[in-house]
Amino acid sequence: MFQQKIIKNEQISLEILFLSFIIYLVTKKGKTMEHILENIKKLNLIKRGDTIGVAVSGGRDSMALLHYLSSLQNELDFEVVAIHIDHSLRETSGDDAMFVMSYCRRNHIRAYKFKIDVATLAKQKNQSIETAAREARYGVFESLVKKGIVDKIALAHHAEDQAETILLHLLRGSGLSGARGMEYEKRGIYIRPMLETKRSEIQRYINDNDIAFVEDETNKEDVYQRNYIRNKVMPLIVSRFPNAVEALNSFANACKEDDNFISSQVMTEALILENPKTVKIPCACFLGAPSLSSRLVFKALDMIGIYKDIERKHIEIIKNLAINGQNGAKVKLPMDVLAHKEYDYITLTNEQKEVKVLNLEFKCGTFMIDGFGKLVVKKTNNPQISEDNLIIDAKKLPKNVSWRFRREGDEITKFGGGTQKLKTYLSQKKIPLRQRDTIPVLASDSEIYVVAGVGISDKVRIDETTKQAYKIEQK
Repeated sequence: MFQQKIIKNEQISLEILFLSFIIYLVTKKGKTMEHILENIKKLNLIKRGDTIGVAVSGGRDSMALLHYLSSLQNELDFEVVAIHIDHSLRETSGDDAMFVMSYCRRNHIRAYKFKIDVATLAKQKNQSIETAAREARYGVFESLVKKGIVDKIALAHHAEDQAETILLHLLRGSGLSGARGMEYEKRGIYIRPMLETKRSEIQRYINDNDIAFVEDETNKEDVYQRNYIRNKVMPLIVSRFPNAVEALNSFANACKEDDNFISSQVMTEALILENPKTVKIPCACFLGAPSLSSRLVFKALDMIGIYKDIERKHIEIIKNLAINGQNGAKVKLPMDVLAHKEYDYITLTNEQKEVKVLNLEFKCGTFMIDGFGKLVVKKTNNPQISEDNLIIDAKKLPKNVSWRFRREGDEITKFGGGTQKLKTYLSQKKIPLRQRDTIPVLASDSEIYVVAGVGISDKVRIDETTKQAYKIEQK
């Protein structure tokens, strides 16, 4: 009898064990990164009603973040929007964009894609590819926030990224402010929900949820500084110090506490904001403790829209200009910052040009375009053949056209025939340089069909067979 009871209990235990395993299989998806949800709630990273733009490259980390945040939409009452930026640095970059957009369509996620010629930007601004790509990328993000399309941008930086960032900042001599690394939330715009999540955990989440992603082959190119740190330096450090990632993240948190205390002692009321792009610092502020004057510079830069810490050597240049520089002396600093000695003040000016972004569906209506004015699209029953009247044949337009601003490589078929670079076309139309980047163009890939307020492609001109036409006006 006793033996029978033991056997029966063992059977029950096995049944419970089996049932638990089944429950695990059913519920394991989405459970890997639950601590992220805890941080979102604790730090109030996402508020009810928010529209969160997730920066999605198509890689493992960003796809995991997109999937995870999408799974939280109903619970936290917010909307996820995917944002993909093609930097035009690889022949296959267009494939990555198609992958992201296809994933979003299948999963009913609103998505935006942008194409930027980073290589050309880097040459124009005499910057590294890394710097030009970062500035262009963040320019797009901030434009989307400014236009009210999204409330915040979610970035997929994780614990290993944080460790790499700290090492890079230390090697660049950025000081305590740089050693604190990245923040969970920055300026109320950027959130990093996965900042303490390790790469192995993200991979586990990818596997558990069968999430497809693409590999960016440029991540293996050690010519880029971050890639060198990631591919060469960190593996060596971790091989000798297995807890290096955790230690560097802990170091960043300690630096953050110290930096916050020192920053609280800074007399920021001494700063004079002349306009959104210009701030003045009294030269006398540089006679005090270096730790305080450096943070005063960081605060001043923050006030004029420069949010990335400049290096320690640049702080010393500004200090030397304040103490020893002659009136009228100027110094050009990274990130398009100009330091200017004006009597008893150092004037810092942000000379960065705002990145204009436009991605607008072609349809009838009136649309307000920054720097252009009102764009009006309407049907017309009285079409007349004319390039200047901007009347186009509806049937001759490809289905995938949209309004955007011009890009490198754009071409248009001239009225009467013959293909021409858009740059040359605008020059011949005597459009001033300062206006060319704010004129909406109706395009499919690099082919232009309408230049708003200027002219149309011969490919969409009306003829005797035209049954439906659109008139495009600038008001």
